[in-house]
Formats: sequence, structure tokens, C-alpha cells
Amino acid sequence: MATATNVEATATGTIEWLSAPSTNIVVPVYQRQYRWDIGGCEKLLSDVRAVAAEDESHRHFIGSILSAQDASGADLILIDGQQRITTVMLLIAALHHAVRDTDPAMATELERVLVRHDDPSRTKLRPHHTWADLYESVVLDRRDDADRESRFDDNYAFFRSQVHAEEAPRVWRGLQKLEHVSITLGAEANAQQIFESLNSTGEPLRDHELIHNYILMGLSHAEQLAVEEEFWLPIERSTGETIGAFWRHYLVMTTGREVAAAGEHGVYAAFRGSFPRVDLERLRAEATVWREYAEIYGNLLDPSREPDPEIRRQLGFLNTFGRIAYPLAMSVYGDHRRGLIDRAELIETLEWVQAMLLRRAIVGLPTERLIARLCRARAQGRDALMRAVARITPSDERVSAVLKYGELPHAAYVLGRLEGVEDVAGFDVEHIVPAAPADSWSGDGIRPWSEFSEDEQNSHRALAPTLGNLTLLEQELTERVFGAPFPVKRDEAYARSAVPATRALAATDAWGTAAIGQRTAALTAELVRIWARPALPEIDDDGLTPILDAVRRRGWPAGWEREFDYVEYRGEHWEIKDVKALFNRVFRRAWTDDRGAAVAYSARHGGPIYDAMAWKGHWDALDEEHFLYMGWDSNYMMNAIQGVLEESGIAPEVFVKYSYIGNVM
Repeated sequence: MATATNVEATATGTIEWLSAPSTNIVVPVYQRQYRWDIGGCEKLLSDVRAVAAEDESHRHFIGSILSAQDASGADLILIDGQQRITTVMLLIAALHHAVRDTDPAMATELERVLVRHDDPSRTKLRPHHTWADLYESVVLDRRDDADRESRFDDNYAFFRSQVHAEEAPRVWRGLQKLEHVSITLGAEANAQQIFESLNSTGEPLRDHELIHNYILMGLSHAEQLAVEEEFWLPIERSTGETIGAFWRHYLVMTTGREVAAAGEHGVYAAFRGSFPRVDLERLRAEATVWREYAEIYGNLLDPSREPDPEIRRQLGFLNTFGRIAYPLAMSVYGDHRRGLIDRAELIETLEWVQAMLLRRAIVGLPTERLIARLCRARAQGRDALMRAVARITPSDERVSAVLKYGELPHAAYVLGRLEGVEDVAGFDVEHIVPAAPADSWSGDGIRPWSEFSEDEQNSHRALAPTLGNLTLLEQELTERVFGAPFPVKRDEAYARSAVPATRALAATDAWGTAAIGQRTAALTAELVRIWARPALPEIDDDGLTPILDAVRRRGWPAGWEREFDYVEYRGEHWEIKDVKALFNRVFRRAWTDDRGAAVAYSARHGGPIYDAMAWKGHWDALDEEHFLYMGWDSNYMMNAIQGVLEESGIAPEVFVKYSYIGNVM
């Protein structure tokens, strides 16, 4: 048997490994900065608590730790595993500081993990020299600057807020059940190659693959096969390569909250949050619903599967805008299939969504972070949805003003509906005045383009992409008269078209800016009728974002101090520019207006309100006996804002207006 000489791998208990007198760890210079956020800390603490509750045979595997002896042989060089080991150390430090005055024996055990055997004034883990002193000041409780911000401080403060002295034995029991594979490299090993093999071989697991593993984990082999065959494979067949998008859209529909598609498995995290692990009977019930909505999703992707011709037509129209509206479409389509709403309400909703998306595209408003709020509104009934759609759909007047001089978006779709063409596949969008006229082009057959003044040419070019200058024309006719003067197009192409609106151009003697303006006015009147805004006097909010749809950002990205222009709080106008100030004001207001909700939220989440300033950091006093901790990261603060407002039942009455910086962050 061949023997490996350059790599030694051993399964070991993580706490046992860390507490060994010989384990002193140095993070090399080339390693990246520590970057775990509170979300990662929550996951670690949850796993520790879960394994603590199991019997002694259960362990929790945290992966592999790759290291090599330094030249002196005194320390281990940590090649891979810095993020996990640092976070475990911060949790142990928080645990140590919570019990050192009440349980000296446990404190001694914890201290053996944290500090060097040969020098108790130094930590066993020594991060990159740039931030090593900062880390040690947290772990050894030597902080001087109470207001500073760092990931070490934030995550330590989170653990302190979550782990109290009475729970310490349970958490310590869970920590002692952590295991990893310790990979130690010999002198001849290629550390970089091994590091890349551990981190980059193959594709990382995608969200839907993590969901798949999650729902099958813990089932017997026979149960896994049954669930796979009955539910997962039909979901895959219905959604194909878009299975990841299906799960994201399904979660938006069911939670009424935006779910990040990018980043560190945001879809998987949202799924786990909405679907705690349950027994097989509950799983089968849930999976039946997933399978049904996967089939619906397949129909949205391919409307030809829908037997009803008008519904099929509306689904095809909806796809003009991509898949942005799929969560709401899934909701209403699913209710129709189950007989909860009639066909008319389904079609009405699909028309509302098209009108909202088209009108916003015409006037140049963004369409991000809209659909989740509509899903929330729909849960309150048809009228609530109608009001929500009306609120974010631009008015007839605004649309009409833009169409006079603005480029028409989704031109083939718009002209197809305006001009009664069911299938636009065989047609081109014809520019009556060409986008780039040749010198010989003429609007009347007499005066060529070359004789137009510069102002005349500019005005014609400006109106070329507008609604009044566009029509649908059969492709073979387009090719015949491409670039020709208007009289030639009129006689040889427009007069022969099967499209009534195009054929009507044959009655026009000449074509220019006046004719374009007249046609724009006529078609605009028809456009606002077909893509009608719900007839309600709701406010066109022009970009206000409901607080539940506000972006949760990790860390403190550049520009965070100017993220908002202002905040609308239950009709009040707040000149607040950043999430930290909003966090403080919302919790202060909750403390005054609805203290019960503030207390209930904080008790359920282990903060951010405490009855003592239990550790060093930035605090704000709510009264003489209650204190708001202000040292969280941006993501935690936004989650807490949204949570306490939901607890109070007033979240629908709070909006943020993003600044230019906030929109590009």
C-alpha cells in the first residue's frame, strides 16, 4: 500500500484540538480579512445548540482545517479555516466572559482554548498582524474604545447578547461536540494546490441543490427514494434549468419578502427559515404544494401548455417583461386552478401587472422590489391588491407626456396589442421615418433629407423611436422598401399590409413631425385604455419603498451614511439618511408608542434591548433600566427594524426613499 508522505489528515474534536498546549495558530499575511457576519454567527450558534440537545453519540462536522508547521515548529500556519476558527473563538470568548464570575471551573476550561499555554497574555489564534491587536482586545476583554466598529466586535457582541450564564453549560456541551478533519502539510507539500483543491474543485453547491439535500436529510433511504420520485423529479421536469429561479420566486410568493438571488445562498437561507425540518407526513404535504407550483411555473415559462386560449394569451404577454412578475402570477394562477378565484379575476390581475410594468418602463421608473409587496397585498384580498397596484402605476397624464417624445419600450408587444396582431413573429417594427435617414429620403416625395435644416433633421430623429412613428409591417414588405422615401413605402408596402393600422397610412399624403404627433396622440389614447391603471385615487409614490422591501446589506458598504433621502413613518416625514439612525429612531418610537411590541420582539430574538449594558460597546439608554445596543451591523439593524414594525402591525405604513447613492450601492 502506498503511503502519503506530504499530507496527514486526522478526524478530531475541534475543542480538543484547540485546547491542546501545542496548538498555537498563526494566520498568514496573504489571508483575507475576517468577514463572517451575524448571519453566519446565527447559523453556528444554532448548530451548536442543536447538537448539544442530541445524545452523546452525535457530533457536528464543521469541515476541514488546513495547516502547516512554521519554520520554527512552534506554531501552525492556518492555510484554510480562518473564518470558522475565528468565529468559534469569538463564541468561546463570549461564553468565557459570561461565566468567569459565576463558574470558575468552566471559565478555566474555556480559557485553555483561548490563550496560549506558554503565555496567558496572548491568544492561541493570532490573526493577520494588521488586525491581531484588535482581535486580542476583544477576546481578552481589553477594549478601550467603546464606539469602534469591526467584525470581531459585532460578532462578539452578538454572541454575548444570545448566550447567558444559565445557558452556558448547554452551549459548552455543544461546542465540545464539534469535529473537523485536521489536514497538516509536510515540508514538501504544495499548500496552494491543496488549498485550491479544497475550495475550487468542481462547482459549488447551488441553492436548489442545498434545498434538495436539506429536505432529504434525516430520511431513511427508502423514504428518500420515494420523495425523490414522487416530488423532486416532477419539480425538476417542470422547471428545468430554471429550478433555482423557481425556488426564489416561490419563496417571494409565500413570504411576501424579497429574496436575494446573489450572495451566499440567500434562497437556501430563506427556504430554511420558512420550512423548519419536520416529519415525513408534513414534508409530503408541503412537497405536494411545491410540485403543484412547479407545474404552474412550467406553464408560465411555456404558455402553450395552458389550455384556455385567453389565459394562454395573457401569459404570453406577461413574458414580455421577463420573469419579474412570476411570484404574483404563480399566486393568482394557483388560486384559479384550485377554484378560489374565477377566470375573470385571474385575467384582470395579469392585465394590472402588465399595465404597471409597461407604464413604469415608459416613464423610466425601476421595477425592482415591487412584486413582493404586491404578493403581500394580494394576501389581503383583491381590493388590497388593486390599491397596491394603483399606488405604483404611473398616471395617464404622466404616461401621455412621456410618449410624446420618449422612446417606446417593448415596441413589438405594444404595437401588436394596439394594432390587433396576435402573433408578431412574422412582423418587423417599422420606423416610418428611418432612425438614420439617407440623404435621398423624403417625407413628401419632393424635398429630400439633405435639404432639411439641422433643426428639422434633429426633430425628426428625436421622434423616430416614438409611438406615432412606429407600426408593424410584414417582414417581406419591410425588406422591399427598406430606407425608401415615405411615398414609396406608402404605396408599395403600407397599402399592401394586412395590418389595418399600417394600411391606414396609405391615406396619408406626407409624413413629418406633425403627422407623427397626431398619430402619437391617437395611439396614446388607445394605449392608456388597454393598459389601464386601476381607477383609484391612490398616490403614485414615485419610488418610495415599503420598509419590508428595504435592502438588507452586509457590513457597512461605502456610502451607507447617505443611503436614504428620507423616511415616511405613518405620514410623518423623517429626515433620516442611514439605517443606523433609522434603527435608533424606530426602536425609540416603539418604546414610546408600543412598548409591548418592542419588548416582545427583543425577548424573542435575544435583543437589541437589554436591561443592562452587559458588555463594552455603543449603547443608547431608553430609560434608566433599559438600553438599546447600537453596535450591530447594517444587516442586523434592518432585520430588527422590519421585525419590530411587523410586531407592532405598522410595517405597511413605513416607507424609505432611497437616495441616488442608495440606489447604486
